[in-house]
Amino acid sequence: MPKKAQTAVTIADIDLREPERDSEILIEDPEDGPSAEPATRTLHVTPEFAGRRLDQFLVTQLDGVSRSRIHLLLDQGGILVDNKSAKASHKLHGAESIAVTGEAQPPPLRAIPEAIPLDIVFEDNDLAVINKPAGMMVHAGAGATDDARNQGTLVNALLHHFQSLSTTAGDLRPGIVHRLDKETSGLIIVAKNDRTHQALSEMFSTRSLRKTYIALVHGDIKQDSGTINTPISRDLIRRTRMTTRRTDTGRTAISHYNVLRRLNTRFGRFTLVSVRIETGRTHQIRVHLASIGHPVVGDNLYGAPAQIKLAATSKGPQKRNTKAAEIAASTDAIALNRNFLHAAELEFTHPKTSKELELRSSLPAELTDFLALLESED
Repeated sequence: MPKKAQTAVTIADIDLREPERDSEILIEDPEDGPSAEPATRTLHVTPEFAGRRLDQFLVTQLDGVSRSRIHLLLDQGGILVDNKSAKASHKLHGAESIAVTGEAQPPPLRAIPEAIPLDIVFEDNDLAVINKPAGMMVHAGAGATDDARNQGTLVNALLHHFQSLSTTAGDLRPGIVHRLDKETSGLIIVAKNDRTHQALSEMFSTRSLRKTYIALVHGDIKQDSGTINTPISRDLIRRTRMTTRRTDTGRTAISHYNVLRRLNTRFGRFTLVSVRIETGRTHQIRVHLASIGHPVVGDNLYGAPAQIKLAATSKGPQKRNTKAAEIAASTDAIALNRNFLHAAELEFTHPKTSKELELRSSLPAELTDFLALLESED
């Protein structure tokens, strides 16, 4: 029978436990995209799109579908404009009816085993919990067509380390129940069989699984705790981004945060927070925190600077009693080459044994070192 397992978060004065009033059951799956589109759907072109290319219009209407996938579907005859085939460059008049039938079928790609080291926090015959490093993709994208894009992923490592994984999520995602962004580190659950996969998926669906994230954001968040309740949808201009500005079409998203520490440094003000979310929208924590003016440090996609420059008000001699202090004092700018976002705590009931599991992951060295760099003058 599995025993409780945990690793301690290394910042001693951080208490991940929220007050009793914030004890809702919450989950996150930040990389999950929108639900699969129906097999056949009809789109009506409005006058505002007159003169636009067909592929440009479709990118704005088919949430989560790339332009390359649209081109593939057009080539395969899966898109008809007024019941006729059309090219991607076809110019719209503003009153067409477009039928989208089926899904584009890219060349098949299967995940392959790779001997990549894994930090296994918990494991038994049914599941495993992995501490994923930043910079590692969970799995190759569904549109990947070359071997290079199917290397170095968590799935590749899982296939090498474990004899069997669940098949529910398909050939590219064996064992994967939920995901983490590439530049987010921390705990992720892996299912070893389909029965466990289904049970874990149900936990995510019913929000009976708790996950806590740690984030460092720019600026001083005024309230000690709060809730961000703003719908999220895909950005029409930059398709790799999500946004809270399209409130008419967004999907419900709710995030709760608690301030852990406020930092007033020679590089400016920062706030260390814990975050739990009720929904699992793509990039939810990142886009929600950016929407209130506090982007996650290192998250250039949502407004964080690539370099953090010395604050204009910072002056006078600095203490140099640590190595971090010496580094900070010798430079006018610092940078973090990943997002300061870490899945630090995971609590759930084992689907087979009914044992309560409480797992924790330390902030990785690059994040603790960065905090030390920021606070080196204190």
